[in-house]
Amino acid sequence: MNYSIRNTPQAVDLSTRSTLNGYGDIAAAVGLRKISTQQEELPREGSAPIVRATATAVIRNPWLGTDNHADLQLATQRVAPVLAKLLTDRLLDALGGADSVEAFGKAAFVGISGQLEHAAALVHTPYFGNLVREALGGTSIICFVDGRAEAGELVRIPMWHKTAAATRSHYQTVEAHLSDAPHPDEIAIIAAASTGPRPFARIGDRTTDQPVTSAILKEIAL
Repeated sequence: MNYSIRNTPQAVDLSTRSTLNGYGDIAAAVGLRKISTQQEELPREGSAPIVRATATAVIRNPWLGTDNHADLQLATQRVAPVLAKLLTDRLLDALGGADSVEAFGKAAFVGISGQLEHAAALVHTPYFGNLVREALGGTSIICFVDGRAEAGELVRIPMWHKTAAATRSHYQTVEAHLSDAPHPDEIAIIAAASTGPRPFARIGDRTTDQPVTSAILKEIAL
């Protein structure tokens, strides 16, 4: 495997730097093996097509070989912000900037030699989530999926509205093909975004729903 993890961390400013090109130093710092972007368009009559995209980073598991009590915090603080930057730079490039993004989601899949907590550590803390939210112009909690995966799987990442999580029209999923990843000693981290809702969304909205309780079961029409 072509990992080249830098042993001595160096301070760099990524706040205004694009990671779309010339990111070899970043890849070496976090053990990045590859990064990929997938995109699809859903045509709409009378409107611009809905564009959905995923960006996936595959890194060597930084906690490989540690026990169930190992502290994950230090590597999380170092690696997760870099992943957030790498992934959101690619989503923004694919979708035309933060103003075009309406929905977002995230995912992490760990190889079989790691723990589920290793995947969680890279996406369920402010070191990843807050940076993704800020970059994509969102305020909602980011919906997610995490788990184990083997190379070649097709996974689904849930998304919802980036500023109005109760907006049911934007509850949707996007598929990503994990080609050649994750290997047993790797983690695949995914950020996803969409420029619009589900096509033909028409099932109402949580903020305007009528109150519904189990009382309706007393008069169900069969």
